[in-house]
Amino acid sequence: MQSGMPPSTPMQLSRATDRISFLYLEHCTLGRDGGALTATDDKGIVHVPVATLSVLLLGPGTRLTHQAVSVVADSGCSIVWVGEEGVRYYAHGRSIARSDRLLVKQAEKVSNTRSRLAVARTMYDMRFPNEDTSSLTMQQLRGKEGARVRKIYRQNSEEYGVDWNRRMYDPDDFLSGDPINQALSAAHTCLYGLCHSVIVALGCSPGLGFVHTGHDRSFVYDIADLYKAEISIPVAFRIIAELNESGRSEMVDVSAITRRAMRDEFRELRLAERIATDLKTLLIDEDLPSEEFWADVVQLWDDGNRKVAGGMNYDAAEDPGTAEITGSSDPEGI
Repeated sequence: MQSGMPPSTPMQLSRATDRISFLYLEHCTLGRDGGALTATDDKGIVHVPVATLSVLLLGPGTRLTHQAVSVVADSGCSIVWVGEEGVRYYAHGRSIARSDRLLVKQAEKVSNTRSRLAVARTMYDMRFPNEDTSSLTMQQLRGKEGARVRKIYRQNSEEYGVDWNRRMYDPDDFLSGDPINQALSAAHTCLYGLCHSVIVALGCSPGLGFVHTGHDRSFVYDIADLYKAEISIPVAFRIIAELNESGRSEMVDVSAITRRAMRDEFRELRLAERIATDLKTLLIDEDLPSEEFWADVVQLWDDGNRKVAGGMNYDAAEDPGTAEITGSSDPEGI
């Protein structure tokens, strides 16, 4: 028998597109108070609205109790363990996705050269509106994208009056970069976190990328690249411009200020909802009701495209109608 509160069903949880983007915590202990998540440090206890979060970023010095993990998992919030200042990714926890519909489509499309090229080309088309890229090879598209990014950096440098040389950072030493490179790293990392949370919330694989490949977050980088020019790059330059104007760029935590600015931008633009829509557009060729993605149903493959109900005992049953029902959609119930 199970004691305590029963687990939530997918339909009881907040949709991924309706959630707050992320919360970064460090140097605290996460626990549980009833059905709520708590964060405790030497200043006191804060109740965290985990059921309304997309992703919880855990930095150095965070400790988790077993009950804290259970309430986070039940709420459908992804946990991502990150490095100091939230700029390095280490691991993540399971999301609320139950259906494999998008995952199967993603695997099908990435495994076929023609369909993979089509999705990759669509991603580039989303970054080059009103331009015909249908005749360009992947090599030409990469070159075009590189030129576009350099141009965007120059434009933002001129618009915000921030000195810019080139993108330069050391993943092992965040503070070695100049303020604008620190801000860019922090902004991009926040974007990666949000994209990662929506990808896994919808049941996709963060590792099956179409443009990026060979990394367990390839698809995260694919999706994040759709929004950098519009969101993370301008936010980083704007933050440094504001700090330079106030004369505080060398005296404040650039990454913390950038994270808060990105959080506000995500909320203002409803970016999580937009990412979810773009993911479905890239992977699904037909309109599907949301129930298709959240249905908590386990089926068995029956060769070809056929499926049969799970949670049933088919042992030696000549008539499928006589198969024994074992109780639920839980495969462990068999």
